[in-house]
Amino acid sequence: MFGWEFPPHIAGGLGTACYGIVKGLAYNGVQTIFVMPSASGDEDQSAARIINASDVAVDLRQKLTVDFVDKVQFITVGSNMVPYCDPDDFENLVEGERRRSENEFRINYGQKYKFSGKYGANLMEEVARYALVGATIARQHKDEFDVIHAHDWLTYYAGMAAKQVTGKPLVIHVHATSFDRGSADNIDTRVFAIERNGMVAADRVITVSDLTRNIVITKYGIDPSKVVTVHNAVDFSGRDELVVERGVKDKVVTFLGRITFQKGPEYFIEAAAKVLKRTQGVRFVMAGSGDMMNRAIRHVARLGISDRFHFTGFLRGADVQKMFALSDVYVMPSVSEPFGISPLEAMRTGVPSVISKQSGAAEVLRYAFKIDFWDVDAMADEIYGLLTYPALAKFAAREGYDEVNTLKWNNAAAKMKQVYESVVK
Repeated sequence: MFGWEFPPHIAGGLGTACYGIVKGLAYNGVQTIFVMPSASGDEDQSAARIINASDVAVDLRQKLTVDFVDKVQFITVGSNMVPYCDPDDFENLVEGERRRSENEFRINYGQKYKFSGKYGANLMEEVARYALVGATIARQHKDEFDVIHAHDWLTYYAGMAAKQVTGKPLVIHVHATSFDRGSADNIDTRVFAIERNGMVAADRVITVSDLTRNIVITKYGIDPSKVVTVHNAVDFSGRDELVVERGVKDKVVTFLGRITFQKGPEYFIEAAAKVLKRTQGVRFVMAGSGDMMNRAIRHVARLGISDRFHFTGFLRGADVQKMFALSDVYVMPSVSEPFGISPLEAMRTGVPSVISKQSGAAEVLRYAFKIDFWDVDAMADEIYGLLTYPALAKFAAREGYDEVNTLKWNNAAAKMKQVYESVVK
């Protein structure tokens, strides 16, 4: 299994999902070798054996390197803008740059590459190198595994390379697509190409929701017969019930996530303003950070609700659970959400949730209140109702708690095991 992060060092939901998956697979009798770019050594290896790609020297035949340099044309970012250069000279210049890139890759043969494991400026280069190291690891351990499983676009080329050198079947796991990260007219074409190449090369494609499955089929042109939906779950083991003390008597409505277009923060702010016209005994919290944070702050100020609105910045670990414990209502107004684990976590804490119909979680949650992300009037009505009518809030909290406790990784992993069995000859 190729991933990019693993608890306790995580930057998003992908690492948490990988942890839940390998624990669920272990419960279902599946052993996992989990490969990641940069392991710290303190990862929980009770359910998976972890290999740190930064500890492995590249040792592959030349052809694979050239193949991947040709495919991954972003290893060297050069402008290739030369004044007074005629077409023939320009063609020679580009070819020379390509060969130089190949030679630089060959220099790393027999050497180790120290991955950052982050999402920095050289991410594309790390993705390309991870493919080469991933192929090396797969060849070294080819007698120890039956299936290759790659999570999200960062690891697809590693999965493809592993399949190329071992002949083992490849399952790729789509947690999000380019169309979830940006609008349809503004996607990263480089990432889209990696995603589609991975989907085409895969023997099976697992999507986290039917919403994502539909995108994979319609936007990427993938054969529906090889695309399977396995909904996400949440790992609640080892969590103690938190007792927190509030500093205010007001009710608290929370948005928790990246403050970016995909998550719909502006719709949450508009709904907050509408609720505050009907009642004053409530505060709104936007927990997270992102490229739209300053814009969101200005939006709140323009609406004149700054005294009732709080920005916490990015929260992690125990602080996330404390925020849920302090909340009376949780809202996820995502414009496009492949799944969305946060409402499950909120409902597990006994917090009624309002979620957009444009989320994968809406497919499995009966006791979350569902609205279209753009319908701020309906969103405000749901929030106001849960704040104003205790019987409604109590019912939603009780039924929601029972519901999310049935959404376990053990069950999701059992479906993944069936996917593995379908591709192993």
